[in-house]
Amino acid sequence: MGKVTQPIVVAVDGGGSKTDAVAVALDGRVVGRATGPGGSPHFIGVPAAAAQIDALIREVAGAHPIAQVNVYLSGLDLPSEVDTFAEALRRLDWSSERTVVDNDLYALLRTGTDATDAVAVVCGTGINALGRRADGLTARFAALGIISGDWGGGAGLGEAAVWHSARHADRRGPETTLTAEVPRFFGLSTMDEVTQALHLGSLEYGDLAGLAPLVQTHADAGDEIAGQLLVRQGEEVAIMAASCLDRLDLLSVAVPVVLGGGVLAARNPRLWGAMLATLSERAPLAVPIHVPGPPILGAAMLALEKAGASPEIVAKLVVG
Repeated sequence: MGKVTQPIVVAVDGGGSKTDAVAVALDGRVVGRATGPGGSPHFIGVPAAAAQIDALIREVAGAHPIAQVNVYLSGLDLPSEVDTFAEALRRLDWSSERTVVDNDLYALLRTGTDATDAVAVVCGTGINALGRRADGLTARFAALGIISGDWGGGAGLGEAAVWHSARHADRRGPETTLTAEVPRFFGLSTMDEVTQALHLGSLEYGDLAGLAPLVQTHADAGDEIAGQLLVRQGEEVAIMAASCLDRLDLLSVAVPVVLGGGVLAARNPRLWGAMLATLSERAPLAVPIHVPGPPILGAAMLALEKAGASPEIVAKLVVG
């Protein structure tokens, strides 16, 4: 007889820069782990994202029978986007009616807390937030960029760095050391070349997220424009969290605010100082909790819970 394999759950967490997948036995043992490139349908489209998720799930699952799959991705911001991607996955042989598909904020939230009243804010390639109340009510954002009132994340910081650098270069705006470094980052010589490359398509707007670490470096070196951008980013993170708490009528109680994403993970003091000051002003009872690593742990915990694993097994789960 062939070897009998134990049923597993599979969890996927994908953002703009990378996608993590993990397979966990129902007793809490991690039996497979893989990482791929960014899997957000917003950036690579639904067919490519579904194909990438399919490949990762097959890689981590191996020959194990799959009891549960939970997939959390950035770019699934509207209910219609969630439904469209769920339908794309439903055609795959490992998928079932029990398969969970949703925004990656749910994975981040579960990584940081199991509280029924909680908020999560992610500031990575983009920025988004989610609030949840014990009665099931949620507060969310469309997270569609400037047209839905959003600003920030790596893409927002990068776009602002280009804007300020272009205005310094043609003397419309104040001096910033970013003006010399932004073209160099893209292998170009001047801001005019950067502008033209973006306009003509040899540079993609998605490439601007790579400028976020440059902004932080120049802020640390004393550049005022870069510093102002980080202060604005910190304030925006806090404003989104406070908005969720306000809309859920949770400003008067202590509620965890789970924070994650690559921009926050850098722990820049100006950004964090502005964020904590604004959060203290707008939501003084909020309890910030930083999740420094990828939220694949929360995705796996949610998959185990969906499969009926005991709270003790879920609590002991470690995804290294």
